[in-house]
Amino acid sequence: MNKRILSLALAMAMIVLLFSGCKDNSNTDEHRLITQTTTAVIKDTGSFKLSYSQSDSLDPFKSKTLNNQVLEDLVFDSLFTMDENYEPQPQIAGSYAYTDSKTLSVTIPRGTLFSNGDEVTAQSVVNSFNEAQLSPHWRNSLKAIESAREGDNNSVIFSLSYPNPNAHNLLTFAIASSKTDKNGMAVGSGRYKYSVDDGQLKLVVNKHYPDFSPRFTKIPLVNVATEESVDNAVNIGNISFAYRDLSSGNNVRLQCNKKLINLNNLVYIGLNNYSASIVSNANIRRAISLAIDRDTLVKSSYQGCARSATSVFNPVSRLGKSTKVFGSAADPVAAKQAVAQSGYPKEKLKLTLLVNKNKNRVSAAKLIKQELEAVGFEVTINTEKDKAYKKGVKKRNFDIYIGETAVTNDMNLYSFFKKNGATAYGIDTKNSKAASAYKKYMNGKGEIGNFVIAFSEELPFIPVLYRQGMICYSKSIRGDMQGYHGNYFSNIEDWYCNQ
Repeated sequence: MNKRILSLALAMAMIVLLFSGCKDNSNTDEHRLITQTTTAVIKDTGSFKLSYSQSDSLDPFKSKTLNNQVLEDLVFDSLFTMDENYEPQPQIAGSYAYTDSKTLSVTIPRGTLFSNGDEVTAQSVVNSFNEAQLSPHWRNSLKAIESAREGDNNSVIFSLSYPNPNAHNLLTFAIASSKTDKNGMAVGSGRYKYSVDDGQLKLVVNKHYPDFSPRFTKIPLVNVATEESVDNAVNIGNISFAYRDLSSGNNVRLQCNKKLINLNNLVYIGLNNYSASIVSNANIRRAISLAIDRDTLVKSSYQGCARSATSVFNPVSRLGKSTKVFGSAADPVAAKQAVAQSGYPKEKLKLTLLVNKNKNRVSAAKLIKQELEAVGFEVTINTEKDKAYKKGVKKRNFDIYIGETAVTNDMNLYSFFKKNGATAYGIDTKNSKAASAYKKYMNGKGEIGNFVIAFSEELPFIPVLYRQGMICYSKSIRGDMQGYHGNYFSNIEDWYCNQ
């Protein structure tokens, strides 16, 4: 008992000493705590500026310029958005289900509002879909969907053109109100809305958007006439942010902060699979693929702004990660073995490589020529302007050609495997085992693995790399830049500018 009393007395003494030692600083700590919890976030109404094209429409279904289409990300939400790994994330959509192989149902939760306070309804989605089907921005990606109509319980029923298990990935078109605002501007349900403030066009915060409190409450819009002028405007600070798709390969002039973002743009080698060319031999096609050093092409020809295609699908996507079949480095020994297995004598190993006058692709063509000649081929490069290049591809005036295609968000490859497909030139789609396996997969009658095996054995075309784009932003902007393609301003609420 005495020991318990002694222990209790010692504990009480320590507590008294502890509080008496902190007493002098207690007021300071309390003051600091109050300061931290009551300091207001400083609102910024002019430091962050974006470009737009005055000569183009700000209506999401009429806009043609990249400038204005990037702005749509802030003003209009969609049913789904694709994340940086090309996986679909619900935005307006509440849930979705495939009621059969060609019917997709999407529910619209009650309470989602446009910036004018009107509710986003199933009818709003149907109207927007009908507009998007005809728009420059979305009409190509929506070809896989025939129609949309209202269903029960505020749902939208999409009828598909053909079975497609990933059709919901395509529902990234803008949802707009049928009404315009007092200035005749299109109305969306996004984080900001268009406004004319003191005679200047701006974006202002949409007060109906839940849980959104950015520092940039007003964003002035600066008219920049051409894409080339956008680069200069970012460099000199006239605008704070821009997205560049780097399709021309000219990114060396950008002196601002940069962030690469993944694109679904596949650069590939098209092959003349028909009997007139040595490329009709599967061993020759395999030798070409093995001889190519994809990593070198990424680093040299594309200045690091791409990812090696280790799968036919985008390497950052779930499908791409699970279906790797290509090495990113060249294997010249295996390539020479494949050449020997083809049975062609050395004098027959001649290839014509067709390429258009794109800076990146011309550079890639020169590297591919070197790599193929290192394993025994003789390569002639035929460089043409776009019109002649397209004509040559259509008429199959090539053994191999370098092409690029923007794969839609559903990772659809039918452009390669359907007769008259936009990228099917040189592919015998009627007799292609890969085409047959792909159709079975899309129809739900085959596994993706069966298609990948058929593709790797046949190699109807050769995936080389998936190109990247770039977010460019002023050095005065602070905050973690998490934007990605289709959601360039994903965490804009965390950004701020040095004053």
